[in-house]
Amino acid sequence: MAMTLGVDIGGTKIAAGMVADDGSIVAMSRRDTPASDPDAIEATVAEIIEDLIAEHAVSGVGIAAAGFVSEDRSAVRFAPNIAWRERPIAQALKARTGIDVVVENDANAAAWAEYRFGAGRGHEHVTMVTLGTGLGGGIIIGGRLLRGAHGAAAEIGHVRAVPDGRQCGCGNRGCWEQYIAGRALEREAEERATADPDWAPGLLQLAAGHPDGITGPMVTELAMAGDSDLVALLAEYGRRVGAFVASMVAVLDPAVVVIGGGVSKAGDLLLGPAQEGFLAQLSARGHRPAAEIRLAELGNAAGLVGVADLARTRS
Repeated sequence: MAMTLGVDIGGTKIAAGMVADDGSIVAMSRRDTPASDPDAIEATVAEIIEDLIAEHAVSGVGIAAAGFVSEDRSAVRFAPNIAWRERPIAQALKARTGIDVVVENDANAAAWAEYRFGAGRGHEHVTMVTLGTGLGGGIIIGGRLLRGAHGAAAEIGHVRAVPDGRQCGCGNRGCWEQYIAGRALEREAEERATADPDWAPGLLQLAAGHPDGITGPMVTELAMAGDSDLVALLAEYGRRVGAFVASMVAVLDPAVVVIGGGVSKAGDLLLGPAQEGFLAQLSARGHRPAAEIRLAELGNAAGLVGVADLARTRS
């Protein structure tokens, strides 16, 4: 059976992989994203496709994009970090390459990959939460990807948590994204280091003495190395993640909740507190089965693996 090609387009990089029907990646390619130039993005993706299909036969191409995707999976309506507005990606790439193209939101694609080949395999009801720069996710119900009437379902980061809370990039205030995305963890570490230079001194040292240079990977790296201040910070953060998961479970009732994204690399330092916060906030606790919370298994490859499989199965 011919393979399918998955392309994950982010704000800084484009990752592509030739994917077999068991989810394994046979060949890979990476390029920088010319994020401000839509035509250059399409040209770069077309070049990647042509390079990879020169060595492998493909039955289709899937494009994972961080943005709102049309209900027919042909266009990106809006992408916050790429200059795409109502862009007919599938048509444009087919015209360049001659291959059928399916477009899907990157978080939906990652959720599908974890459902099919990763931490959610074996279950028909799976919710994925991705803790990266933003807060994304994907929802599988009865073995089907929930896309909604207009292709815009599962924008879970923009459910409001705090009325009139922090300003969000979506234009509203108080969205969950402002409290549990990876950027929220960075912001809290930065605020604490600014207020108290003796708090987590190794973190300031790693940031060359500048609190605004603190990044999420720095926080998780030092926490995993045993910094007690950062372990405590991650625990607070993880309990908030768990409270958010409890809200999702109240609506969706999944068997498994998969946590992915960059912050998930903290492993049990995140997972344990998240489970604690989840159980503390779970409605009807003790009178319903509790969803299992698991860490994602496929890492950064999830988006391209998932969208390649969606291109193959048209699920």
